[in-house]
Amino acid sequence: MANSADDFSRSFYPFLHGDEAESQAGISDASAREGAPPGLLEGLRFSLVEKARESAEVKAKFFEENKDAILAASFDMAGAFRRGRKMLVCGNGGSATDAQHVAVEFMHPLTVGRRALPAVCLSNDMAMVTAVANDVGFDDVYTRQVIALGAEGDVLLGISTSGNSENILHAFATARRMKLLTVGLAGGDGGRMAAMRSEGLIDHCLTVSTSSIHRVQETHVTLYHVMWDMVHTFLQHGATAGATGGEKDKHP
Repeated sequence: MANSADDFSRSFYPFLHGDEAESQAGISDASAREGAPPGLLEGLRFSLVEKARESAEVKAKFFEENKDAILAASFDMAGAFRRGRKMLVCGNGGSATDAQHVAVEFMHPLTVGRRALPAVCLSNDMAMVTAVANDVGFDDVYTRQVIALGAEGDVLLGISTSGNSENILHAFATARRMKLLTVGLAGGDGGRMAAMRSEGLIDHCLTVSTSSIHRVQETHVTLYHVMWDMVHTFLQHGATAGATGGEKDKHP
């Protein structure tokens, strides 16, 4: 274990071991670029352009294939907000930062004319997360918060790049019993989150079909910005329908 930890440290933090003097300068230093192996920078130039192209292609394919599902989820979310409900958001790791980003976008809209909408990021309360993880288990860190903060007709938005995050799935199951609108963002084949959707245990599951975690996360960022826009557009046009609770009106 010690050797493994040391190898990891040397690989990612060589400046701590004095292995690579140039590591402190970085590739931005002209001398470091000049000393790069022949063809390295050219290969990296090609690679970064290819990654950007792939990212754009994954997004374009996802939105084309899921446009109706995205509109349906956005429409139901708009209905919940119009009825005075709130949104709870959660995720793990990079998806936790996405959850925080989502909450900020809805609570603090930067576009003129768009009103603030109530959203709470469940990943933010470290005292609560660590208390539940320590006393009960990490699988229930969001479940306890859904029970305490959620109410019938609210929205739970859960983000998981694999679709298999246990704490997100547990939160969805609890939210379902409490009659919240449930919306999942997943990647790959959707994992168990997609299975729950097919079984009618989640109202909406939007899956980015790629094995690249980076492309999934990049598409999720674009997705929740687009959904934010769609939700406000539906609100401006009087959308009142929702997937759970209340009367369901026709789409405008």
